[in-house]
Amino acid sequence: MSNKGIFRKFSFIALTIAMAALSITAQPPKGNDKPSQDPNDKVRNVKPELKEAYKKWINQDVLYIITKEEKRAFNALVTDEERENFIENFWRRRDPNPDTEENEYREEFYERIAYANEHFTSGIPGWRTDRGKVYIAWGKPDSIESHPSGGAYDRPTWEGGGSTTTYPFEVWFYRHLDDVGDGLEIEFVDPTGTGEYRMARNAQEKDALRTVPGAGMTTNEQLGISDQGDRINGTAATYQREQDSPFRRLEIQSALSRPPAVKFSDLQSSLTDSPVIDTNPIEFDLRVDFFRQSDEKVVTTFTVQASNKELTFDPVGGLETAKMNIFGRITAVSGKRSGIFEESVTTNATSEELAEARERKSVYQKAIALTPGTYKVDVVVRDVSTGKKGIRNVGFTVPRYDEKKLSTSSLVLTSKLRTTDERDIGQMFVIGNAKVIPNLSSEYKQGQEVGIYLQIYNAEIDQTTLRPAVDVEYILMRGGKEVFRQTEDWSGLSDSGQRLTIARLLPTTNVPLGDYDIKINIKDRVRAEGQQAIKVEGKFSVTK
Repeated sequence: MSNKGIFRKFSFIALTIAMAALSITAQPPKGNDKPSQDPNDKVRNVKPELKEAYKKWINQDVLYIITKEEKRAFNALVTDEERENFIENFWRRRDPNPDTEENEYREEFYERIAYANEHFTSGIPGWRTDRGKVYIAWGKPDSIESHPSGGAYDRPTWEGGGSTTTYPFEVWFYRHLDDVGDGLEIEFVDPTGTGEYRMARNAQEKDALRTVPGAGMTTNEQLGISDQGDRINGTAATYQREQDSPFRRLEIQSALSRPPAVKFSDLQSSLTDSPVIDTNPIEFDLRVDFFRQSDEKVVTTFTVQASNKELTFDPVGGLETAKMNIFGRITAVSGKRSGIFEESVTTNATSEELAEARERKSVYQKAIALTPGTYKVDVVVRDVSTGKKGIRNVGFTVPRYDEKKLSTSSLVLTSKLRTTDERDIGQMFVIGNAKVIPNLSSEYKQGQEVGIYLQIYNAEIDQTTLRPAVDVEYILMRGGKEVFRQTEDWSGLSDSGQRLTIARLLPTTNVPLGDYDIKINIKDRVRAEGQQAIKVEGKFSVTK
């Protein structure tokens, strides 16, 4: 082929390629070939909307008891199956009796919601009111002082004294709420008369005459020591209780707004996961005592005591601090769970007091009313600092107190024994009108008083004096020989129906060191022969 022919062929091919390229670039771009600049054309990554049932559960049902961490975890779930599993585990963590089919906490919780909606609804549903929030999260108060119509009111001294007129109000009393406090009084006021009670920030909110000049004056206002304006702006001087101070009220209200803590689930699992708790376990003592409450109920106290030498002290806020967590589970012989208890015990000392603090003991007590029968209690104690654990399993029988027979409670030898006062409301170790702290080791330093506490039941009444006719005799023995004998003079006994209480302190200043037996002989002079005598015994030692 000539050069001219080759040139023509090459030119034709080049022209064809150029025209094809021109053809391609001249076509309008397809939608898939170039990203659109319109945001409405972009695929959006949208999570499927929660079903109404899950919305209601998270935003209404458990609003007051779910923690921030739990809520964050729930909102991160993708499938309904994950949400169902979460809800199941949520209730399981709060179940006080996992061995039973029903979840007692969940059932009681929904009963609280129903109660709140029935009794606290006003312009808004009961579960959204202040009373509803507290009732649902923390349960029924131990007592309620109700003034549904308001009216004339004589202020107590800590509110300033004097008389006034109030709006409708209520005072709820809780003996104890975990992580909130003891002896709590929560006041709710209805200033609008619509039935919607609001939690009061101070005791003056219920005063309907607070802003009326010259009306409803306090004692100091009547005496000219202060004026009404001071009370309105909160600067009036009153003999306030600690719990009525503005800061304490805010602290309580803040604590009430937080979900109740879910405690020590890891300790509960320790009772079933493995029989081996620790290669170097914490040693502690466990004692079970019984005090009659009624024909069908017996107050059963569980006392846990550990030597502070077993615990690790760490510096916290300038103080040496040791803390142990306690979890207990009570099971009937049938296998049915009869109760649980869980608490933290903290011991503080300055650096100078640390050596002495290590020689002392930390003690905790839980009182639970049980029906007569055979039970087992499993207790786990953990040192928070080191994570060391110890476990005790104790079987016990709750006695049945026959109302026709002379009987007694457990004999308790105490490290501290005194009459209760206002500070003891809702506290541990309160039995009747006495503060009774058992000494589980039964060891007393010479000079330390040995407390003796015992209740006597069903003593017959002498119809001439209308009082129980019971002789009580104390005998102290050492090495089989009598050291001391004394007859009860009754001056320290308190009676409640047919219950008598012995509360005595035995000094040991002049008592020789050694081991002792104490015997208490009780004789009912009215009861028939053969049924009128009981002997109760205990042991203790006196050391340097």
